[in-house]
Amino acid sequence: MNAAPVGPGRHEARERAIELLYEADTRSAQPHEILEALPLEPDPYAEAAFIGVSETQTRIDTLIEEFSTDWAVHRMPVVDRAILRLAVWELVHRPDVPTAVVLNEAVELAKDYSTERSPAFINGVLDAVAANVRD
Repeated sequence: MNAAPVGPGRHEARERAIELLYEADTRSAQPHEILEALPLEPDPYAEAAFIGVSETQTRIDTLIEEFSTDWAVHRMPVVDRAILRLAVWELVHRPDVPTAVVLNEAVELAKDYSTERSPAFINGVLDAVAANVRD
């Protein structure tokens, strides 16, 4: 796993990972197709997150559906899906990233890129997932 240390620049890497996940989802493209088409390599954390989410998406989506009340993943707005997938990946696969950071970053990304109701929805789902997958 390409693990970059937690610190400055991680927010921008998460934004880029969300963009890559969004593009892959809307184009139904494979991760390697998206990465090969980029003019510049993404930040190592963005790339690791994008690939990590892609490789574990079935498990991630199962967790999201388990803890989202009456919402199927395929019916969620694409950007919310991308934010949730990234955050769940971090909760499950990146124990070096504190739970509060994962949740706060996801809520901030939802505030910047999604609807007015999305931050609360995303926070609720991630809080439940975190309680299930982290000690």
